[in-house]
Amino acid sequence: MDLILRKMRHDKRYTHILNKDYLTDVSNAAPLHDIGKISTPDSILQKPGKLTDQEYAIMKEHAAKGGEIIQTAFHNLKDPEFRRIAYEVARYHHEKYNCKGYPDGLSGEQIPLHARIMAIADVFDAVSQKRCYRDAIPLEESFAIIEKGSGTDFDPNLARLFLDAREDVTQIVQESFPPVS
Repeated sequence: MDLILRKMRHDKRYTHILNKDYLTDVSNAAPLHDIGKISTPDSILQKPGKLTDQEYAIMKEHAAKGGEIIQTAFHNLKDPEFRRIAYEVARYHHEKYNCKGYPDGLSGEQIPLHARIMAIADVFDAVSQKRCYRDAIPLEESFAIIEKGSGTDFDPNLARLFLDAREDVTQIVQESFPPVS
């Protein structure tokens, strides 16, 4: 997430929004994006195989529930801008650029910028790291998923910034998750 934000600072499309407070708020809100999963049963979160349609419907509820949790837990927070950003990251990080995401079916720039950034970081992390239901996908295939989803799943400008930072991303992944021997 922070890497995409750093790359955005050099793109004139984003200079009007990328002030220090915004960068700090988005960076601090990012770890809260999946907070709604605390309301998802472990039997679904840790299921080793494919989810049924019913289980997937329950899993998808985590985005809306995450937004609700942020609103409830942070209602007295003295920083309304951070509260808004955290809410939007949690609620909208599964919206797709082509309006086929959830929970609200937003599209394009209806999706808050920080949620569009989180969508890329979240999907890349989800596919490139080992999960209880599957092994990690190789990095080149993980990058290909982002590239294929550019313009449909992801904001094409943000996807391009991410893909142009392939070497940096690879280095971060390798430093953060060294191979197990």
